Amino acid sequence: MGEDLAARALAERGYRILERNYRFERGEVDIIAMDGEELVFVEVKTRETDAFGAPEESITPFKEEQLKKVAEGFIFERHLEGQTCRFDVVAITLRKGNPEIRILQDVLQ
Repeated sequence: MGEDLAARALAERGYRILERNYRFERGEVDIIAMDGEELVFVEVKTRETDAFGAPEESITPFKEEQLKKVAEGFIFERHLEGQTCRFDVVAITLRKGNPEIRILQDVLQ
């Protein structure tokens, strides 16, 4: 459900969704999109509440490295070397069926 909400929110903001649940080796990126001329790898984090912290706080250093490796795999497979890219996070807190959706751009270096 969170990924569907995220894809809809991104599309409403002008992102063009290229792929969902892209896998490379042992990793996965939830959404790959274009935002203008920039390739965007999107991690979606959904929580019922923020009682244990914001959704984006659950992205560990290990997950960050895994996202980077999967992105490199996508770029290699599609022959997109030199393409500018960034990593975004869509943080969703459901709050009893009334989702709060935040798009955090360029979160990884």
